[in-house]
Formats: sequence, C-alpha cells, structure tokens
Amino acid sequence: MATLEDVRRIALALPQVTEKVDGHRGGATWRTAAGLVVWERPPSKRDLEQLGALGLDWPDDTVVGVRVDGPQAKAALLETYPDAFFTIPHFEGYPAVLIRLSAIDDALLRETITDAWLLRVPSAVGADWLAAQGLS
Repeated sequence: MATLEDVRRIALALPQVTEKVDGHRGGATWRTAAGLVVWERPPSKRDLEQLGALGLDWPDDTVVGVRVDGPQAKAALLETYPDAFFTIPHFEGYPAVLIRLSAIDDALLRETITDAWLLRVPSAVGADWLAAQGLS
C-alpha cells in the first residue's frame, strides 16, 4: 500500500522534477519543465456526478493521476492492474490514468512514475539516469 509521501519520495528522486501545489484543485503536483508527471487528483463535483450516473463511486483513498505513453499503454495498465489503475470520463482520450494508492505496491508505483517521468524529460537526461541505475 502506497501513500502520497511515497509518491513524493519517488518523484523528487528523479532529475528535473519539482513539486508545486495545483492552483486549480489544490493538490500536490510533480512536474518537469515539459509538464506533469504525477499529481494528486481529488474528485471534482462533475467527476462524482459522472461516476454516479455510471453506478460507480470515487475510491475512499488517496488518488493520483500519472502520465502514460498513449492509449495502448493506458489500456494495458487498466487491463493488467484493474485494482490499482482506473480512469474516469474526464480522462477520455487523455494520456493518463488514475491510481488508487491503497491498491498499488511500491515497485509498481515507482515503475509507473519513472515511465511517466521518461516521457517528460529530454531523452539524454532519461538515458543518463537509466544508465546510472543500471537499467539501460
């Protein structure tokens, strides 16, 4: 079971990641100069209405959004880990998924955030970091 502090620790350990508070929703965000990597994602009133119309509820735990590499990556996460990853109508066509932190382990959270980060840094930065980690 992961926590928001785990998200923070993982994200801030990656080069060029900064933490900010989202002015729109008020949650924490972790980003690079190229954009969001992972962010705290509470539900909006519209999210709750749309989910309610589908007979679904927002999870009772902390939720974060994370960038993914397109629709196939999104579909693969949703299919492979349905307890941890989900989406909502607001994210239709958007390259991101939502994560129930209570349903994801540290290794999968780290891998997912790292994959999102690699989409948001220059390829040389990502390659250098991967090599330094023995992952290239």
